[in-house]
This record gives sequence, structure tokens and C-alpha cells, in this order.
Amino acid sequence: MTTALDFALPDALSASEPPEARGLTRDGVRMLVTAGDREPEHHRFTDLPRLLEPGDLIVVNNSATLPAAVRLDRLAVHFSTARPDGTWLVELRRRTATATEPYGGGAPGEWLPLPGRATLRLIDRETPRLWRAALDREVEPYLREHGVPIRYGYVTRDWPLEAYQTVFATVPGSAEMPSAARPFTPELVTALVARGVGIAPITLHTGVASPEKDEPPYAERYEVPEATARQVSLALANGSRVIAAGTTVVRALETAAAGGRVTASAGWTEHVVTPVTGVRAVTGLITGLHEPRSSHLLMLTALAGERALRAAYEAALREGYLWHEFGDAHLILKM
Repeated sequence: MTTALDFALPDALSASEPPEARGLTRDGVRMLVTAGDREPEHHRFTDLPRLLEPGDLIVVNNSATLPAAVRLDRLAVHFSTARPDGTWLVELRRRTATATEPYGGGAPGEWLPLPGRATLRLIDRETPRLWRAALDREVEPYLREHGVPIRYGYVTRDWPLEAYQTVFATVPGSAEMPSAARPFTPELVTALVARGVGIAPITLHTGVASPEKDEPPYAERYEVPEATARQVSLALANGSRVIAAGTTVVRALETAAAGGRVTASAGWTEHVVTPVTGVRAVTGLITGLHEPRSSHLLMLTALAGERALRAAYEAALREGYLWHEFGDAHLILKM
């Protein structure tokens, strides 16, 4: 597969609220399992401990979600990614009756008045939809006072920031939740550890991933600690599986494996995993269900193979799995 998988996603399969609002626990969501050429299997996320083996390692993203959307009268500013020079990448969105939609306006040098008497200066375009901009004060404290979580039109109402945090969230910095780990609960983590499955953290702060645009990821901040690098290398050397909880984790680990083995690493990564680049550091992935044509699907193809991934998505569509950050899960295991 040289281009990302394309399919029609019915509106009814977009999760419009957290599973807790649907009468489920976080770990009660459905989980599609893809393992080599086997037929896709259907589970609940609570089945994860029995699907893994002692010695397997799950690597999680400990980035915490910021309330990264600031609402004006007619516009919203989505703060995406801090740059090394202190500027931020931001997306301008037009407010609608239910959420927001892309806004093509703005001009270099334009000043936008924000709540709390703050001012945002647009500097230049970084991508067709993202601006490099400067706020006249520290961004993260400002967002904690004036921001709300980013949401798109398929989520029909606001939810508190806690709904957008994972059980592993300790390092604030993500514009949008690293949502693959949302189904984990303290009870499930305890069951995994009792099974002999290890858990190790990395940090990768995710930027905005607007569903209206099919574009590759841009540079994001990450850190792979020395202890995690050692655990990954040991698991691989022992023939155990290294399972990334999220595409962000794959991106961080594959960046840290650029020299041929996983080493401690930190900085900015522009690495994009595709079937051409392949994967070296991970042998499994816990993820959600991704938008048609998204670059994430190329990463999934690198792990699962084109035939298996296509079969998995056909099954997910047929069986009514739910997409997006409040939706169902997908476990991919290389065989």
C-alpha cells in the first residue's frame, strides 16, 4: 500500500461522547484484534491481559492534554505545538452552532485579541492550515485559565478536561489527547502487571489532528528515557513483544531507533512511519480507528500488512465499531 487506506466512514460510527456516558467503563470499549493473517477477532479492552504474554512490554505516552482551544466570539484558536523559539503553531477555526470548522482567513502580522486581555500575533503560515504565532504571555498558564479541550463536530457537547486525560498523563503538553491509552484503567494496569506484562513511558506531545485535512504529521516534541530504552531493548532481545499504546509511541520509539537500536533520545521528531520506512522498535500496537486516507494508516500498514489491515477495517465497519478519541480500540500484533 503506497497510499493510505480509503473508505467511507458513516457518521453513525463517530463516537459522539465518552464510553462512560454510554454506560460503559473506560476499559469496557470493544477491541478489534489483528494478528498476522488470522481473521480479525472481536474482544473487549478488558481482555487485553489474557491476549498478552508474561515478558511483553507496553510502552505508553505520559503526555497530558492541555485545554488548548480558546474561544472568541466568531473564531476559536487551537494551540497546537510549542516551538523551540517560544512561538506556537496554532490553527484558526470558525465557530459554528455545534463546534468549529476550518477558517482560511488571517494575515501575517495580524493581531487577535483573546480573552483575559491577551493578544496573539500571527507571524507566518507553517502549513496550509497552521500559523506560527506568538502570545504576549506564557501559553500553558494562560490555557489553564482560559482554554477548553479541543473538540470537533462529531462530539456534540463539551466534556471536562478529565475526560481527555489518560491514566498515564503526568507531563502536560498535548493539544489533543493521546487517545489510544484512554481505555486503560488502574484496575486493568494492575491486571497487566500481575500477568507479568511490563509498562514503560515515553513522552510525545501531540499537536492538532484536524479531521478535515489529510496531511502528514509535523515536528513534535518527544523524549524516550534511558530506562524505557533499556526495557525495550531487553524485551526485543528476549523475543518478547513491544507493544506501543498509540501511534505517538511508535513515532517516538522509531525515532529513538534511528541508529539501529533504541537508545535514550529527546528533541523534535519529523519521522513518519510508512511501509517503506518499516518498524524496528515495536512489534505490536494498541490504537483507535483512524480516518480514511490518514497518514496513521500507513503506519498501521507497516505493522499489519495491507491485506490484514484492509480486512480489519472492513470488519470494523461491518460490525459497527466506533471511531475517534471516545471510540473503540484496535490491537495489532505482528506474527
